[in-house]
Amino acid sequence: MSLRETFDRDAELYDRARPSYPDELMDELDRLLPDHASILEVGCGTGQATRALVARGHSLTCVELGASLAKIARRNVPQAEIVNSDFETWAAATCFDAVVFFTSFHWLDPATRYAKVAAHLRRGGLLAVVATQHVLPADGDRFFVEVQADYGEGDPPPPPEDVHDLREEIDASGLFETVTTSRFLWEVDYTASTYLDVLRTYSGHIALPDAKREELFSRIRRRIGARTVRKTYLSQLNVARRL
Repeated sequence: MSLRETFDRDAELYDRARPSYPDELMDELDRLLPDHASILEVGCGTGQATRALVARGHSLTCVELGASLAKIARRNVPQAEIVNSDFETWAAATCFDAVVFFTSFHWLDPATRYAKVAAHLRRGGLLAVVATQHVLPADGDRFFVEVQADYGEGDPPPPPEDVHDLREEIDASGLFETVTTSRFLWEVDYTASTYLDVLRTYSGHIALPDAKREELFSRIRRRIGARTVRKTYLSQLNVARRL
């Protein structure tokens, strides 16, 4: 099983533990989209972003690799069409006003992903890529520095100013031109239990041997104890127009 397929192992946990996206981000994307846009969402998970786009009046077709994730997405957002398929081999009968990715674009083959997206877009249609990363600002929770000792290796999350957008890569594709890039910092507070639930939905943690993963989680649980930890996310909205 590839890393991108691991999310389907416990789709109910994924649905419960994964946070939604900030309203400010969804409002900014909505502002750039045509009214009542036809949208193809790739890698919708259980519909965290899908429901927000449907609520803003758009028509969604979603392609989700995981069968269990797709099943829950249908339950969560019955107004959307959810297709259980691999986007890289899927074919549509029509072109869309926009193709959107929420923390899923990096799973596609870099050599072909822009061409595959362009094939599903009308000329002048929009590609929107939301890339989300754990970051540590200067005033961030130092737990995320200290916890590196429990992993035995690795570096703490980068400061937000060190994370670059996709503008250069998008423009180099020759198929799109960047319209805008926006950055959204947001925070979620976690108890030991809710933080470990989130970790259990991350591909790198899922792929660990069971004994090693549970020992790591025991150390993290002890380190957090009865307090909460404050995790800072950076979501970058990259919007480009098909040439």
